[in-house]
Amino acid sequence: MSNMIIEQEPDDELYEHYRFEAGKGQSPLRVDKFLMNLVENATRNKIQQAAAAGNIYVNDVPVKSNYKVKANDVVRVLLSHPPFEYLLEPENIPLNVVYEDDQLLVVNKEPGMVVHPGHGNYSGTLVNALAYHFENLPLNSSERPGLVHRIDKDTSGLLVVAKTEQAMAHLTKQFADKTSEREYIALVWGNVQEDEGTVEGHIGRHIKDRMQMAVFPDGSQGKHAVTHYKVLERFGYVTLVSCKLETGRTHQIRVHMKYIGHTLFNDARYGGDAILKGTTFSKYKQFIENCFKILPRQALHAKTLGFEHPVTREFLRFDTDLPEDMQDCIEKWGIYSKSHTIEEE
Repeated sequence: MSNMIIEQEPDDELYEHYRFEAGKGQSPLRVDKFLMNLVENATRNKIQQAAAAGNIYVNDVPVKSNYKVKANDVVRVLLSHPPFEYLLEPENIPLNVVYEDDQLLVVNKEPGMVVHPGHGNYSGTLVNALAYHFENLPLNSSERPGLVHRIDKDTSGLLVVAKTEQAMAHLTKQFADKTSEREYIALVWGNVQEDEGTVEGHIGRHIKDRMQMAVFPDGSQGKHAVTHYKVLERFGYVTLVSCKLETGRTHQIRVHMKYIGHTLFNDARYGGDAILKGTTFSKYKQFIENCFKILPRQALHAKTLGFEHPVTREFLRFDTDLPEDMQDCIEKWGIYSKSHTIEEE
């Protein structure tokens, strides 16, 4: 049994209250009966209500109460409120602080660091580090100290953290009102045809794979999302692009770029860890695998962040260099593209 948070929209959070793995000898059993045997004080009616609300998952897929649990199935109960045991442990983790005053700080997050506890990452997060280095940080609407916005675990780059209630309110409103500036650099599969463009389409939880987000162009699900992109450099098989966010949805750039046929390079969750363009000739395949070793994550960096200071009202803008893994990968592509053409492959 474990208590964690599934990464989701800030106002659509799901907390993992229970997790059970069926044994090898498990004979088929309705999931409501299976959970009744394991969850203390649970009633069948409450379990069935949870299933009807889409809160019971088996192998990361929501199921109804009559689903038959089989051997090795992983059964999880996800609810919208945090479990009572949910606690945040301060941890002495170094932070790369690029700016700080009495109202806020700006952090350059390393790739691989989770922003807040959730989905298998209950410790070692940015929030654990903030709780150690700073006292009495204001809570956001999800009761997370200091966080105004967030970026994915394997995305590197800039985040602003509020140190006072005034800063939290003022900065949160800027992000909601789309007056903040956020520029990301991404390496995507394929040769992006247009030099610049805009991707617009609602983003919501994928219907079949709840660990992914998806675009709903008819607006039937999800939330309005807009990404503006501009080509920075072309390498034939991949393209380096700048993406500016007008909205801030979970996995927005990753989902929008996949939607227009240009999945982020080495983005395993969305299929970018497969060779999507070109051939599978042994030399080309080896080159791609070498690039994946250099950059073992999606090629995405939050490069620029701008916002109005909550007290001075001065507009602050911060910029960072690309991290070493992205720079090395891009350099390899630059060399490769000069000595190979798509036709040659």
